[in-house]
Amino acid sequence: MATNTLGNSRIAPLYAAGFTTAFGAHSIAAGLGSEFESLGSSLLALGILLAVYDVAEVILKPVFGSWSDRIGAKPIILGGLAAFTLFSFLGVFAHDPLALGLVRLGQGASASAFSPAASAAVARFSGNSTGRYFGRYGAWKTLGYVCGPLLGAVLIWWGGFPALFMCMTAISLATAVWVGVGMPKLPVLPKVRYTLKDLARQIVEPGFMVPTMVLAASTGALGTAVGFLPLMGTNVGLNSVQSMGVVSLLAISSALIQPWVGKLKDQSRLSSLTGMVSGLVLIAAGLACAALWPAFLSLLACAVLSGAGIGITTPLGFAHLAASTRHDRMGRTMGSAELGRELGDAGGPLLVGAIAAAISLSAGLWALASAVLAVALLALWLLRAPKAL
Repeated sequence: MATNTLGNSRIAPLYAAGFTTAFGAHSIAAGLGSEFESLGSSLLALGILLAVYDVAEVILKPVFGSWSDRIGAKPIILGGLAAFTLFSFLGVFAHDPLALGLVRLGQGASASAFSPAASAAVARFSGNSTGRYFGRYGAWKTLGYVCGPLLGAVLIWWGGFPALFMCMTAISLATAVWVGVGMPKLPVLPKVRYTLKDLARQIVEPGFMVPTMVLAASTGALGTAVGFLPLMGTNVGLNSVQSMGVVSLLAISSALIQPWVGKLKDQSRLSSLTGMVSGLVLIAAGLACAALWPAFLSLLACAVLSGAGIGITTPLGFAHLAASTRHDRMGRTMGSAELGRELGDAGGPLLVGAIAAAISLSAGLWALASAVLAVALLALWLLRAPKAL
C-alpha cells in the first residue's frame, strides 16, 4: 500500500521531474521563431520543430506508463531523465533544422518515460493525501510550463540555443541524481490479466474520462494563455517585459492555489466534482475577459482567473484519477491521462489560432471558453452520481 509518511524530502525529486518535462516542452518555443531565420529554413520546418516533442509524447506516454507498472516507476524515471540529459547535451552541437528536430524528438521520447511514471509514483506515495501531493506536483509542473518560455527566451538571447540546451542538460542531470538518491524504490505489484476490452471499458468510465477531459481543457487554456497573452499585450501597447509579466502572474496564481486546493480535497472540504467544475468556470471567465475587452486590466483579470482555474482543476483531476485507479495500473492510467493533457496542450492553441486566422483573436478565445464550459457541463452530467464524487 502507498503511504504518506515518507516526508516531502522523498517526494520532492518527483516535483523536479514534473518541472523538467514541462520546462523541456515549452522552453525552446520561446526563441525558435525569432532565431529560425538564421537557420535558413521554412515555416513548415518551424512547425515540425515545434510539434515533434509533443508528437513523441502523445505516442509514447501510455507505453512507458504501462512499462512503469511492469518494472517499477524508479527505473523508468531514471532512464528517461538520463536519456533527456543525453539528448539535451547533443542539442548544444545541433546547428541545423534536421539536427534540432532529432534532438527534440529524443527529448520528447525521453520525457514520455519519466513524466507518467513520476505521476504514478506521486499517486502511490501519497496514500490518503493525493490532493496535497498532486497540488504540489502540479504547481511545479505549471511553473515549468510558464517559466520555460521566459527563461528560454533569456537564455537564447544570451547564448543562443547552446545556452538553452546546456541549461536543460544541467536541470535534467541534477534531477536524475536527486531521484536516484532521494526517491525510494516502489515495489512492483502483482499483475492482473488485462485485455483490450478492459482498456476500452476504462477509457469510457467517468472516473477516468472526466478528469482527463478536465486536465486537457485546463492545459489547453494554459498553452493558449502562454502563447497568446503576450501577443494581446503587444496589441494593446504593452512592452515585452509587461507582456511576459502577465504570463508570470498566471503562473504565480496557479502555483500558489494548487497546494491549498489539494489540502481542501484531502480534508473533504472540497469535492472533485465541485472543484473541477468551478475551476473550469473560472478558466472560461478569464478567457471571456480577454475576449470581451482587450486591455491591460482585462489581461490581468484573464491571468488571475485562468491561473486560479488551472490551479484548482489540475490537482483535483490527478487526485480523482489516483483515487479511482488500482495501484497495479497506475502507470498506464497516468500515461493515458498525460496523453489527454498533451492533446489539450496542442488543441487549445490550434483552435484559437485557426479561428483567429479566419475571424479574429477574440472569436478564438470565445470558442475556447465555450469548449471549456462544455467540458464543465459534461463533467456535471457524468459525475452527478454521489458515488463518483
